[in-house]
Amino acid sequence: MAVSTKLRLRGVWFQVHKWIGIILAVLIIPISVTGAALVWKDGLDGLANPDRYAVSGPATLTPERYAAAASVVVRPGERISNIRYPEGEGPVVVTVARPPVEGETRPVRTMIWLDGADARILDAAASDEGIVRVFHVLHGSLMVPGMGRQVVGWIGVAMLISSLSGLWLWWPLSGRWTRGLRWKRQPSTNANIHHQAGFWIAVPLAMLSFTGVWISFPPFFAALSGTPAPKPRAAPSQPLAQPLLGADGALAAATPLATGSLVSVAWPTEAKPAWAVGFARDGGAPAEVSVDDASGAVTPPSAPKPETIARTMRRWHDGTGMGFAFQAIIFLGGILPAALAVTGVLMWFRSRRWRTDVARRRTVAMAPAE
Repeated sequence: MAVSTKLRLRGVWFQVHKWIGIILAVLIIPISVTGAALVWKDGLDGLANPDRYAVSGPATLTPERYAAAASVVVRPGERISNIRYPEGEGPVVVTVARPPVEGETRPVRTMIWLDGADARILDAAASDEGIVRVFHVLHGSLMVPGMGRQVVGWIGVAMLISSLSGLWLWWPLSGRWTRGLRWKRQPSTNANIHHQAGFWIAVPLAMLSFTGVWISFPPFFAALSGTPAPKPRAAPSQPLAQPLLGADGALAAATPLATGSLVSVAWPTEAKPAWAVGFARDGGAPAEVSVDDASGAVTPPSAPKPETIARTMRRWHDGTGMGFAFQAIIFLGGILPAALAVTGVLMWFRSRRWRTDVARRRTVAMAPAE
């Protein structure tokens, strides 16, 4: 490629890269920072709500003991729908379904945290409360009702273009690519931070941007990948008001088919009157044993299903089950774009001030002498 052509292309990509950063900086920063924080959402929740995790020992009581303890704060019309046991030492979490609201597809539930050792109530809150939930909504939709997820998706497209164009602009015009690793490529500290941080985070940021776009536009990518389009979310069915078998009975019936430690006990619902008892399973999602509430008939867990492309994209995006090293990269992939947005805007202000000074000097130099 001729040098003149390369310079023209560089100029075009510079303008694209610059204006994406300037125009979208105020949106990129909250999306990036909240995404970084959500990599370790459990730790974030523990910092924000330490009382929820102040357990005195492991979870050793029966599900009905936990259900009875939680029922103290269950309000009229609400029904217990799920008990989730911790991995290791941690709180037992009881989920309570509230009365359905017409047209609501993502109902608000009451969450109750219990000490696993003695079933003491540690905390209770709505599922749409707390800093973790706020971060989820801010990261996924910028708290914009309706079109918020699509807005975030298009910002992801812009960030993908920005990361790839930034890599192009980082690449030295001549000589070995290692010349780009020099610290003092520019006289400004902001510019050097921008160049170096941008290079190291370019590929992870491109991956995070692409997976975020996939999550935001599932029907488009389902058609592109040849997988079934996701079905619209339906309103969940209410738990049975008076189950016949009881949680302890369901657990006793399911235990002979256990594949590991107890993970969860889900109440039978009006649409599916069967208990779902989840057990840990190596290398996959929990194994779910179904126990009919009326007859006590047990259905063994099905074989693990192959992971879908959509699920893989989501795990790459949020780091679920990907190990500490991968999660650390994702965390940096959230923090550094915010820093790049700030340094990029500062570089733009600096260049504007420099051009203004040059124009002023030129005007003074060209002014006729008195």
